[in-house]
Amino acid sequence: MKWAPPRRLGTVRARFTALYAGLFLLSGTALLLIAAAVASGSRASRAVPGTAPEQPGTPARAQARIEELEQQLARVQESQSAQILLGSAVALAVMAVVSLVLGWFVAGRVLRPLRTVTEATRRISADNLHERLAVPGPGDEVKDLADTIDGLLERLEGSFAAQRRFVANASHELRTPLATMRAAVDVAVAKPGPVPEQTLALAGRMRGELDQVDRLLEGFLVLARSRHGDFTDAARVPLEEVVSASLGARAPDIAAKELTVRRTDADGRAQVWASRSLLRRLVDNLVDNAITHNDTGGRIGVSTRAGGDTVRLAVETGGPVLDPGQVAELAQPFRRLGADRTGRGRGSGLGLSIVAAVAEAHGGTLELRARPEGGLRVTVTLPGADRADGAAA
Repeated sequence: MKWAPPRRLGTVRARFTALYAGLFLLSGTALLLIAAAVASGSRASRAVPGTAPEQPGTPARAQARIEELEQQLARVQESQSAQILLGSAVALAVMAVVSLVLGWFVAGRVLRPLRTVTEATRRISADNLHERLAVPGPGDEVKDLADTIDGLLERLEGSFAAQRRFVANASHELRTPLATMRAAVDVAVAKPGPVPEQTLALAGRMRGELDQVDRLLEGFLVLARSRHGDFTDAARVPLEEVVSASLGARAPDIAAKELTVRRTDADGRAQVWASRSLLRRLVDNLVDNAITHNDTGGRIGVSTRAGGDTVRLAVETGGPVLDPGQVAELAQPFRRLGADRTGRGRGSGLGLSIVAAVAEAHGGTLELRARPEGGLRVTVTLPGADRADGAAA
């Protein structure tokens, strides 16, 4: 599952909601102040009770009754005005809460296309650059943004494809001059007559360097193929069989270094849906790494485990204590921890980077961890064959 950033409080939706509610409160407060001012002005415009002009010919008792009624009417009007203002304030408070809810809902509807664009863009990675957002709808700002992102993805896809083609073509083209140079060295050594020792030493060194370059080119080809993700030999592969074949092919190297191998298998339950050739290369690189960067008389621990819908392959090696901060960089191409770590110059520096690329191409992960007692623990997690079958179905 890919990582998704946590939701923040200061989102655009929250700001839009605060803006909507703030504008409503300002307009409602202004309306309430206007109503209060009008009510105050109307009370001031009325005649003050007790100062009404005395009507000629009106008896004093009737005049007093009129003044009393006017005072009662003024009190009633003041009470009604106060009740109206209080009711308006309560209604304003209630509508403020309602405006927050409506503002949150309206902001969510307005920003829904942006969320769709964000989620679709997050799903697209270097392995599926062929996908496009293809946002439907009118030609508004969101549509312009989606079309711009689609154009960027198209350019990135072309750039990645050109890079992979270049690496693959260059690796293939360089194999021909390497074969020619190796043949020239063999012909020079095989000439009749005594061959000087210096010539033989130089020829042996040239063969070693040519083999190193050949392994480097082969690593480039594997990287290009694994990152392309187009497997023609994908099948259900028992992981224990691949591990057994790899260890058996390297039995002389293991015996020459007096290494002890301890295996813990999952009894045939660790099966993956993968390219058999790339999976074999992954296991071979892990075993070669464990042999090359191990102490003489050390140990190698290999375990396969099936759990849930994943399969794990772990390889532990002995050796000196490694810096945990630098171990994480070993999966990068041409990253080493020094001459001792690389077997005094052996290796192309692509071993673990190829492992990481093959694992990622199959939907898996690579984890590197320095062991406290010394050495390295490499764990590869791959989707199980049942999970791959379900996804394909």
